[in-house]
Amino acid sequence: MVKIAIFGVGLMGGSLALCFKGKPDLYVVGHSTRQSSVNKYIERGVVDHATTSLHEAAEDADFIFLCVPVGSLDSYLEQLAGMKLKPGCIITDVGSTKASVNACARRLDLGEALFIGGHPMAGSERSGVEAASVYLYENAFYVLTPERSTPPEALERLKELLKYTKANIVIVDADEHDDIVGAISHLPHMIAVALTNQVRKYNEENDLYSLLAAGGFRDITRIASSDPNVWRDILVNNRDVMLRLIEDWNHGIEEFAQMLRDSDIEGIGEAFRTSGQFRNSLPERRKGVIHSIYECYVDVPDHPGIIGRITTELGNRRINLSNIQIIESREDVPGILRLSFRKQDDLDQAVTALGELQYSVHF
Repeated sequence: MVKIAIFGVGLMGGSLALCFKGKPDLYVVGHSTRQSSVNKYIERGVVDHATTSLHEAAEDADFIFLCVPVGSLDSYLEQLAGMKLKPGCIITDVGSTKASVNACARRLDLGEALFIGGHPMAGSERSGVEAASVYLYENAFYVLTPERSTPPEALERLKELLKYTKANIVIVDADEHDDIVGAISHLPHMIAVALTNQVRKYNEENDLYSLLAAGGFRDITRIASSDPNVWRDILVNNRDVMLRLIEDWNHGIEEFAQMLRDSDIEGIGEAFRTSGQFRNSLPERRKGVIHSIYECYVDVPDHPGIIGRITTELGNRRINLSNIQIIESREDVPGILRLSFRKQDDLDQAVTALGELQYSVHF
């Protein structure tokens, strides 16, 4: 029996547990420092066993997944280094920065165990074990950052286990990982936060900013609402990369400012053309480090029962609707429904169904 210990059975850890639980010869143990969380793991059937004891969870484990905040990874590794782990035990994590945790593992004596960094590039706007899903990692990229000294056999063992997630495994150097993820995830989060706070300050003098920002601005800055504690740790752990990226960003913004000073119409147009060309070349319908939102907008007349008819029709077709919002509805003006889904397939089916019912659907 292969024992898998998962420290932190929330969205990420809980989803891993659901991928492994019930599979032949796999036994999943969850760990939390809080008894209430341990009880929740058991009640929800996410793991085979749960405990508040670090030793009980880690001893005799063949695999240990550290699904705790980035800022806590070093502490957990240090505690594991003080234990006699099973020979050949593979310790891995799900943190979105890799160089710092890899460096910590190199400093420590893990005995006959070894560390292989990991970063499943999938997520959700929801959190906690309640949000865990066996489908979270399906078709997502799952990055592994082994050391040059990592035995190929150990890497293959971990890759074989992760096949249960149905993710696409990618092997990347830890420093290269942090450079890339810093640019495509960490920097956009910082920009969204800075932009949102800039508008927040303007709104203190004129609340029309928040009123008119309710649509597109709210959508393009949605990642500014990410967990502040999680992102504080991520950015500090990737500090050197972020400082370099900020310099590059400031240089790009200054170029734009100079084009405006010079009324450089051609230059501005070229910036939009090249960015649009690159963006349009990016793969669609792939799970990435910034999770996608699957939603559409439906124009609906102000008629009694119209919302119920739409949701009933989607339910009859077994289309899973995750959220619904009425953006505008007043006499003589069509209302707008924002319909959100958890999967692209659900969105596609909903758009088809609503089109057949003659509703105007847009994105």
